[in-house]
Amino acid sequence: MIIPAKDESRRIAATVRAAKAIPNVDLVLVVDDGSTDATQHVARDAGAVVVRHSVNRGKASAMETGAAVVAMRDAEDAPPRLLLFLDGDLGETAVNAAPLVPPVLEGSADMAIALLPPQPGAGGRGIVVGLARRSIASMTGWTPTQPLSGIRCLSREAFEAGTPLAHGWGVETGLSIDLVAQGYVAVEVPCDLKHRASGTDLKGQLHRAAQYRDVLMAVNARKVRSVARGVGTRLRKGSAT
Repeated sequence: MIIPAKDESRRIAATVRAAKAIPNVDLVLVVDDGSTDATQHVARDAGAVVVRHSVNRGKASAMETGAAVVAMRDAEDAPPRLLLFLDGDLGETAVNAAPLVPPVLEGSADMAIALLPPQPGAGGRGIVVGLARRSIASMTGWTPTQPLSGIRCLSREAFEAGTPLAHGWGVETGLSIDLVAQGYVAVEVPCDLKHRASGTDLKGQLHRAAQYRDVLMAVNARKVRSVARGVGTRLRKGSAT
């Protein structure tokens, strides 16, 4: 299990302790992404393995660092661990991410994404969600309910097929497009999870603006890549005739 975290010293201990109670979880790894508070120390005291970025490098980088560290801890004679990504602010509700593991563990899905209940205090109007949902649907044929949910479980093969990850807040949208377009199976699973929601104040509005920018960048990059692949295919076919 991998928990990217930045400045989560108030909630990370509860998140780690709850995460350790999830069945089949034998490693809880916190990637402290340049925190300026005591996140790394609090997480370690709660029983997590901690690695730290000296400066903030963003969620995608934290996820990739976490996956690399988990791979180094996999036993040589055992299958690679599944990668369960949680948010650092889930607190005691983190244990409720448990339903994400069985679909991937049993092989019925390659990626299981948490479907969260309505979050108290959420102030978004669905603009970013709508952009992500429409983009994923148009490029893969699959229409997710909560395309921005970052709480998800993946097989090692699926995660590696989705790297390099999209930048910033576009990571979830990019990962869904990349994997489903390649034929990997994604499912959404209801999980009773609660985290801090972005409100309607200036901070919340700036957060959603950054989300929109990063999701749009991730989508456009994949559209360009798809066009380039199509041109390359046509050129190869033309040279073979």
